[in-house]
Amino acid sequence: MTQVGTIVWLSSELMFFAGLFAIYFTHRAVAGPEVWAESTSKLNMTMVIINTAILVSSSVTCQYGVWAAEALKPRRSGSLLNVRQWGMVEWYTLTFILGSVFIAGQIVEYAELVEHGISIAGSSYGSVFYLTTGFHGLHVIGGLIAFLFVLGSAFVAGRFTHREATRAVVTSYYWHFVDVVWIALFFAIYFLK
Repeated sequence: MTQVGTIVWLSSELMFFAGLFAIYFTHRAVAGPEVWAESTSKLNMTMVIINTAILVSSSVTCQYGVWAAEALKPRRSGSLLNVRQWGMVEWYTLTFILGSVFIAGQIVEYAELVEHGISIAGSSYGSVFYLTTGFHGLHVIGGLIAFLFVLGSAFVAGRFTHREATRAVVTSYYWHFVDVVWIALFFAIYFLK
């Protein structure tokens, strides 16, 4: 039931992001190509590509954590350097770190754009850009909080059972969803000219 409920909730989140995409494309069509051309030239593509690779790789580490959780393996059974022996805790800790680095990268990007004069109140492009990427960033932060909850429950639980594994799996659903939404945002914002 928890997994089904999570999937239904993610469907409502999908509608939320569909609305954000609609705002983005509608405003882009109304504002005209010159506004978008001028503003998108100020985006730091190298940093954004690296940041995107970090977030996508976090989805890979998250999935390894899921496989460990499904095998009821909460912690590593060997050396920390032997990733083949890692459990859910190690994989989810790495996922948390990668997600945090992504958020830090987004903050650096926002600071750079503000220096270039793109702010939420300064232009229509800025409003739509910060609205779409900002709400995504809030969702990533929500996922990071969920990871902390899963990691905390794995440490508190005397035994790692199906209940803890289910928490890890549904958290991965959310994380993968957030990653897929970012890939769509990445192409819409940074590649469509």
